[in-house]
Amino acid sequence: MSIKKVREYFKEKGIDGRIQEFNISSATVSLAAKALNCDESHIAKTLSFHVKEDIVLIVMAGDAKVSNPKYKAQFGTKAKMLSANEAEPLTGHAIGGVCPFAVNQGVKVYLDISLKRFETVFPACGSPNSAIGLSIEELEEYSGFISWIDVCSLPES
Repeated sequence: MSIKKVREYFKEKGIDGRIQEFNISSATVSLAAKALNCDESHIAKTLSFHVKEDIVLIVMAGDAKVSNPKYKAQFGTKAKMLSANEAEPLTGHAIGGVCPFAVNQGVKVYLDISLKRFETVFPACGSPNSAIGLSIEELEEYSGFISWIDVCSLPES
């Protein structure tokens, strides 16, 4: 179970006690926001993609959507998400719990600038009923990200 991997990873960092596990599902942005009693935009959702031969995770704000033109400009190819059957074997986490922590070797993690609007965001922790509150600086530190990118669009205000 990948929450165990994430818990072990965070234990090494001294923050495993901050992981929240819920009696209800937090597998989608809306469910996570309800479980955490926060706005959906503060959920740090992690989407998984095939980028040529690479497996890529992009962590973005809960209210953000991938912009196909921005994605293609960043990666030089069309967005192709991993299927539900591919997620766990390729990333180390199943759909609903995909996160940028304790991922399989070789998985590349990027953070989208849509997250920079917030002081604290809430990514999953490897299961469909978990999350952790992290500052942007902590997300940078613990995710092992490659770089900040701009591949999303936000809803009109």
